[in-house]
Amino acid sequence: MNAELLKRITIEPGQCGGRPCIRGMRMRVTDVLQLLSAGASYEEILEDYPDLQRDDILAALEYAAHQTDHVVLQTT
Repeated sequence: MNAELLKRITIEPGQCGGRPCIRGMRMRVTDVLQLLSAGASYEEILEDYPDLQRDDILAALEYAAHQTDHVVLQTT
C-alpha cells in the first residue's frame, strides 16, 4: 500500500455524494477507473483533464486495489 498516493484521495460529505475524489476536485476515483477501463491511456486522460496529474491516476488505482483487498465470505 502506498500511503503517499492514498493521501490524494479525499472524501467530503458534501462533494460528489461523499464518494472518493481526487485531491478535493469533482473528479471521482470511479471516473478515472472508468476512463482506464474504456482503454484511455494515462496521456489521454491527462490531456483531457489538465488538472489531473499522473500520481492522481496511480492514486485511483491504489485506492481501488486497497478497497478490493479483503476476504469475501460466500455461502454455499
